[in-house]
Amino acid sequence: MVKLPLAEVSRIMDELRKLDLLVPTWTDPDAEHAVHPRVGLSGLVERRRSELNRQLGELREAESSAEVIAEQYNELLTSRSSGDVEVLKGRANATRRIEELGLKARESFWGMIPAHIDDTIHPAETSPDLLLLERGVRLRTIYLQNMTVSKPGLDYAATLHRHGGEVRATPTLPMRLLIIDREIAIMAMDPENPVAGAVIHRSPGVLALASALFDSYWSRAVELFSPEDRDNNDPLTPHEAEVLRLLAGGAKDEQVARLLGISLRTARRITANLSDRLDATSRFELGVAAAKRGWV
Repeated sequence: MVKLPLAEVSRIMDELRKLDLLVPTWTDPDAEHAVHPRVGLSGLVERRRSELNRQLGELREAESSAEVIAEQYNELLTSRSSGDVEVLKGRANATRRIEELGLKARESFWGMIPAHIDDTIHPAETSPDLLLLERGVRLRTIYLQNMTVSKPGLDYAATLHRHGGEVRATPTLPMRLLIIDREIAIMAMDPENPVAGAVIHRSPGVLALASALFDSYWSRAVELFSPEDRDNNDPLTPHEAEVLRLLAGGAKDEQVARLLGISLRTARRITANLSDRLDATSRFELGVAAAKRGWV
């Protein structure tokens, strides 16, 4: 039998009293007895359950308060000079608001994107563009040609095309512009400073100008894909596939020949044959045509 110091015994008995496992007897208030374990533990479980329920209620109240605070914070960051204009200060605030508006798009979402590829390309599985297409929203996007000559850019554009989006490219774009349902136009607050924020316009006059600007650039931009491209699955030889992959990565003919262990003449012949096969007159057109068929 283990003998404990008197102070330790007193401490343990005090703890048992707090847990209602040691209570006064009915017949003698000065005497105490241990509660049956089943009864005592049931009481402990019930008290613990009540405590957890109380804490859960406090957590729910805290979550509700956080939502209210977040909404108030958004209101502080968003200033409205009129019912037709909404000024969004800062890139993060603008991005959040644009995502909210995109979720409400019903029919169409037009975009002019004069952005660097790193600022534009999303992983396909998390792309907001694909979410729009899945909901049946008509998507039209104009990119800069310097984005579509890269493999990630072409892959992303081809993915949009396969899901029903319309994609074109142009050498220059004056500014970033988004038009939702022909009812909302979103422009950069400062075209020279992409992190400054955005301005949302709802007035008919501004929407008419924005739509005319988009339509003008859309009509002059290069059509990257056509409906029949989705059904073109002509096979490539292993050498052709590898040449296309290297060209899409920016390799020159000399590098292609060296990496594949073939002569420069053979590398150029394969490139020429691919260009003839895809009716391409430049590296850019060759890359675009290959991406349309899912070859790179």
